[in-house]
Amino acid sequence: MMTVKQVSSLTGVSVRTLQFYDEIGLLKPAQTTEAGYRLYDDQALEKLQQILFFKELAFTLKEIKAIMENPRFDKMAAYQKQKELIQIKRDRLDALLKLLDKLIKGETCMDFKEFDMSQYFCVLNDFKKTHAAEITKQLGSMERFDEMIAELESHKHEIADGAVQQYGSLENYTEAMKQNLQSFLEHGPTIAPSEVDGLLDKGDALTRSLTADLNKDPASPDVQQMVAELVSFVNESNKGVDMGENYWPSMAETYCSSPVYQKVTDQKYGQGASKFIGLALKAYLDRQ
Repeated sequence: MMTVKQVSSLTGVSVRTLQFYDEIGLLKPAQTTEAGYRLYDDQALEKLQQILFFKELAFTLKEIKAIMENPRFDKMAAYQKQKELIQIKRDRLDALLKLLDKLIKGETCMDFKEFDMSQYFCVLNDFKKTHAAEITKQLGSMERFDEMIAELESHKHEIADGAVQQYGSLENYTEAMKQNLQSFLEHGPTIAPSEVDGLLDKGDALTRSLTADLNKDPASPDVQQMVAELVSFVNESNKGVDMGENYWPSMAETYCSSPVYQKVTDQKYGQGASKFIGLALKAYLDRQ
């Protein structure tokens, strides 16, 4: 048996973290003495090791607990999957280091294959394996989830471009999508079907107010007030969904430069409306 301090010294996990793991039921000590001291055996250390592998792969403590408490949890299968995911992570980091070496030497290298979506799709497939019941409950069948993954894979390059722009990196995007998926499986859609029409109507009304006079200065106080209302409405409508730290700068640039956005927006709100919204958003963000 080892004390909590000895386990901390051996593993590098702080005493307070080990105590917290006990409090939330993630890692219980093998025994607690009458004096209240926690004691850990080899089985507990093995479980801690597996927890640390999951943490290395950016799983949350809540996710780790749910996975390891699943009656169908297979320790050896988990080791195998963890090995595969860590190898993918290692290979990707090795590729990025090689690319950085070339750039440091002054070489021009426009190769973006290192910025791929493999980790993101690994997360989706892991969710399929560990959250089958929740997926079926929310989507109706596992086939619908498979169709969703197939659709995403068919547009992975566009998704990657947008993800880096909106979230700063594919790692940030993957982590945000993992959290959003977890929330969806636990609570269902953030917006109930009965709310959709009302939210669309309100968003449309706010946009029409914003673009009512396209001759105004996008940075003028009254326009900026309407932008603030629109931004606040969209943020509240997403109900905590992680849209990425660069969501609004990305949207501002999209309104200003995307031919598709400009065509659709201008047809609905008037010629030049898309660029007007983009400039108004940029002015708003500059003031924050």
